Amino acid sequence: MAHLVETMAFIRETPWHGLGNRLLEKQPLDVWLQAAGMDWEIKTTDVLFRVGTGSNFNIHPNPDAKVLYRSDTLAPLSVVSPRYKVVQPREILEFYRDLVEVGGFALETAGVLKGGKKLWALARTGEEFLLRGADRVKGYLLLATSCDGTLATTAQFTSVRVVCNNTLQLSLEQGKDGAIKVPHSTTFDPDAVKAALGVGVTAWNRFAESAQVLAERKVNRLDVTKFVISVLGDRDAPLTAQPNEKALKGVIELFAGQGKGSQLASSNGTAWGLVNAVTEYVDHHRRAKSQDTRLDSAWFGQGAGIKAKAWTEALKLVA
Repeated sequence: MAHLVETMAFIRETPWHGLGNRLLEKQPLDVWLQAAGMDWEIKTTDVLFRVGTGSNFNIHPNPDAKVLYRSDTLAPLSVVSPRYKVVQPREILEFYRDLVEVGGFALETAGVLKGGKKLWALARTGEEFLLRGADRVKGYLLLATSCDGTLATTAQFTSVRVVCNNTLQLSLEQGKDGAIKVPHSTTFDPDAVKAALGVGVTAWNRFAESAQVLAERKVNRLDVTKFVISVLGDRDAPLTAQPNEKALKGVIELFAGQGKGSQLASSNGTAWGLVNAVTEYVDHHRRAKSQDTRLDSAWFGQGAGIKAKAWTEALKLVA
């Protein structure tokens, strides 16, 4: 099966999805661009259509649509409105230049999905905290975009639990989805996005405090049952519809001792352990066609939604 991840680059340990080209630390952006498969541009051309049959036909342009294609392979990426604002692969990495040079950030992975239709880079922020049992959680900043209309250009603070590489997005503000999103109808302004991300330290501190509280909150069997059904069940489904039993069982087993780090003092029998049982299930065990489709879902799709719901439901246990 062909990978949706055309290629990607990383430093240190191989990412949890097991794909990519390893780089030494502190490489220039041009090296990252090549290793991550991002050393090309998104080009624009007309959409043409044919009118007539046989040899008696004419070719006409469609002024209401444009084709986006790769400069290197000439492969088509999508058909979009002429008003669609493209974000180039180089812009994704350039976003981090000053953050790396003067802000203490460090690029850790970057790459493309679906032949270039989605692009991303992930950098370590330098923020981290430690829970009971040497349970270390590090802060990252994810920047991603698409050129097929499936994803606005999105900047998102993300946490990674070191013991298992589980990922979880942070909320920037109470009641918000935790991301700065720039629609493709608007020109991407990296400086404006960085200014909006100025609340990131506050978000990280709030996340660390909440994680500490969740790690202290012991849960019983009833808590566990209600939690997994709330997270994995479909509240809008008919009463006769049952939650995914395989998913329910998988999360409960991860929580009960089979998950990485599930026996640490911070997770053993706690609400924090419930959150990480869900994130581990989504990132590592949930059914997917391949590791790259799993990554796409865990960061941008249904899997990301499940993890966000797990965090929300866990906070209700300590409200």
